Parts: sequence; structure tokens; C-alpha cells
Amino acid sequence: MQTATLMNVSVKCEYALRAILELALRSGEEPTRIADVAASQQIPQKFLETILAELKKSGFLESKRGAEGGYMLARPAEMITVGQVLRSVEGGRTGRATLDNPGPLETFWGRVDNAVAAVIDRTTFAELAREWRERQTRFVPNWEI
Repeated sequence: MQTATLMNVSVKCEYALRAILELALRSGEEPTRIADVAASQQIPQKFLETILAELKKSGFLESKRGAEGGYMLARPAEMITVGQVLRSVEGGRTGRATLDNPGPLETFWGRVDNAVAAVIDRTTFAELAREWRERQTRFVPNWEI
């Protein structure tokens, strides 16, 4: 069963989040080639090139040129939140527009937006990477007899 999401996240933003997560999973290693991120996260390489350049300009990534080049996180994954990346890619928009005289539904949606913001602002890519690694190791078959 697939769960519905309350946030409308663009494909560009989804790919940016995946790229940062991939680099968080590989942190401590050498720079990661664009082609490797694209293949691992199933992102069209040309689109990813544009996204990575924007993430670098926003201060999330560093790059290294040359045969051993690629991208890496500009700061530790513990210091990058999902909310920071979302707001950077989406231009600061993460909630609904506010009205001058909000009614009961607008007030409700404001509470929902605040709850979502609280989650994305405290979720780091280090946490997401750790959770992913734990899930992957939990499902590794054990062939011991």
C-alpha cells in the first residue's frame, strides 16, 4: 500500500533529495561521479547535472575536476536537513499560501504545514542514510546452516 503525501514535491526536488542522500551514503569516500549517482538513483544524467550544479551553488556540494573528480557533500550529512534542501530547490516554498482571513480549513492546513516543516527541519541526511543502511542489512539473507 502506498501512502499519500501532503507535500507537493517537484521531480527536480525529489531528484535533489535523492542525490544528496546518495552522496551521504558515500560520504567519506572519494568524490562520486555524476554517472554513478544517476545510475544508483535512476535519475536522468543531463537533468542531474543541472541539479548538482544548483546544489553546489547553494553550498550543499563541492566538486572536484579531473579523472578522479565528482561531487561530495560540502559539509557533514548531520548538518544538512531535508528542509534546507527542499527550500533551496523549491525557492523557499514548502507550504500553502496564507490568506488574510483564514477559515477553519486554512487554519487546519496551516497546522499540517507546521507539522510537516517540523519533521523535514529535524531530519538530516545522516539519519536517512543510517536508516537506509539498517534496512538493507536487515534483509541480507543468512545462508549459515
